[in-house]
Amino acid sequence: MKSFFDAVRLLLADLASSLFFVVLLALTHNAALSACAAIVFGLVQIGIQYLRRKPIDTMEWLSLFLVIAAGTATLLTDDPRFVLFKPSVIYSLVGVVMLKPGWMHRYLPAIARTIAPDVATYVGFAWAGLMFLSAALNVLVAIAFDLSTWAVVMPAFGIGSKVVLMLAGFTAIRLTVRRRVRAMPEAEREALLISTGERAQSQSLATSTTGKL
Repeated sequence: MKSFFDAVRLLLADLASSLFFVVLLALTHNAALSACAAIVFGLVQIGIQYLRRKPIDTMEWLSLFLVIAAGTATLLTDDPRFVLFKPSVIYSLVGVVMLKPGWMHRYLPAIARTIAPDVATYVGFAWAGLMFLSAALNVLVAIAFDLSTWAVVMPAFGIGSKVVLMLAGFTAIRLTVRRRVRAMPEAEREALLISTGERAQSQSLATSTTGKL
């Protein structure tokens, strides 16, 4: 699940950079200063990863490009909403990627890929829908409300919605796997558990527990 959580982390980090811009603008009432600081913020994010010798994904480079472009547009027009629109671009691009059927399968254990690939596909589509909804909501809030409202609504929705969907998706897949496994004939169930490594894991856990006792 590491890559999956990395994608979520990227979205939240991108929202954090925009939130940093909003807070600074609210404190200084200086769009030019806040835009420059947001650009520096994006450069620092990339710089820290580079110094730590961590790979920098394409989406992270795109996020840096967008913060520079949005910051420049803000400097030229004195309109801070350009920076606030940046997360919508990121959300939309990630949503397009998540429309690919089965993109979640690589992040699931073998038994879930075998037993409930259809449910995983539906959960993947739900994630895509959440990305598009987040993009639309971000634009709406940025246009219709003031900066202080954006600073409250978008972080709360961004974090809360992802946590809820992550838990709901995990629960749906887990319950489906349990139900379908229990409905199998015993011989078929045992063969599945062995082929997916679930039987070996449970036996190893049981042996470890017995040894401690």
